[in-house]
Amino acid sequence: MTTGTEMIGLPSTQIERRVQLSGITWKTYQQLKTELDNRNVRLTYNHGVLEIMAPSPEHEYFKKVMGRFVETLAEEFVVNLHPLGSTTLDREDLVSGSEPDECFYLTVSKIQAIKGKKRIDLTQDPAPDLVIEIDITSRSKHRRQVYAALQIPELWRFDGQELTILALKDKEYIPINQSIAFPQINARAIEPFLQQAMTTDYLELVNNFRQWLQNL
Repeated sequence: MTTGTEMIGLPSTQIERRVQLSGITWKTYQQLKTELDNRNVRLTYNHGVLEIMAPSPEHEYFKKVMGRFVETLAEEFVVNLHPLGSTTLDREDLVSGSEPDECFYLTVSKIQAIKGKKRIDLTQDPAPDLVIEIDITSRSKHRRQVYAALQIPELWRFDGQELTILALKDKEYIPINQSIAFPQINARAIEPFLQQAMTTDYLELVNNFRQWLQNL
């Protein structure tokens, strides 16, 4: 099979689009990860199905806002935090891998286990505590399945309007009202700030969010 990126037909990044390929081996997935390393695309691999997503500017902005909100929550509620952004999370033995929009370690024991490492090996190292996914135009069931296989406890999903907080239970994600990592808040309370993100100055939005947390 030819693995060159010219054969894939990567979508424009002006709008969020996805290309899905079937019958892809783990070796080919790893080769494509290397070839596309400097391209603004995200890969998800789940038992032979490869999804290639080119994020839009809107997607990337919400990713940045959501990541900053998590960092602000950790600061205000004094929660340990180790961010790893879009670090590839994969395991060959599970035939699964993905590049989240944002991921965070939030528990002391996990942070101590991975701190200082240049590479994370999820066959030996713990998985992150929280993953953020921005799904503006369409959902990806494969990413959710990958995160469940990797046993990531909490997933935040934002579709441009609604924020859904999901917790892993019996190998599946179910919606919950209160965050596991930050039980002081719920999804509905954060939504208004996210809905203002495209029309409010970035630093002003973060400051408003911080002031709201301080008044809880």
